[in-house]
Amino acid sequence: MKVWKQAIKYGIVGAGNTLITALVIWVMLKVLDCSAVVSNVVGYAAGVLNSFVWNKQWTFESHAGWRRSAVRFGLVFAVCYVLQLALLFVLEAVLPIDAYYNQLIAMAFYTVINFILNKVYTFKE
Repeated sequence: MKVWKQAIKYGIVGAGNTLITALVIWVMLKVLDCSAVVSNVVGYAAGVLNSFVWNKQWTFESHAGWRRSAVRFGLVFAVCYVLQLALLFVLEAVLPIDAYYNQLIAMAFYTVINFILNKVYTFKE
């Protein structure tokens, strides 16, 4: 049952981060006319620190050291980010839809793999 509770908490934290990320990406794409890649980088950077603190303290209630957790979180973030960015490139090439919707699909993919890796690696004590 613990994993379901963590998944719900992760979802709550993630919803806030997703809103921040999606809003920043939208502003970058639609208002500032930035590329999909630049918009994606800035959007994800906006949510990463908030995600780390909330997930360490609240979602996973981890007592692992801050430094170790931060390094692992950064590594997991990098792996997940590269995977979702690769998916974004594929989506941009094959789906004839607005770039923003491809961003949202890639974000959902990122969310699932990030939860799993944070659960089994980042915040494992």
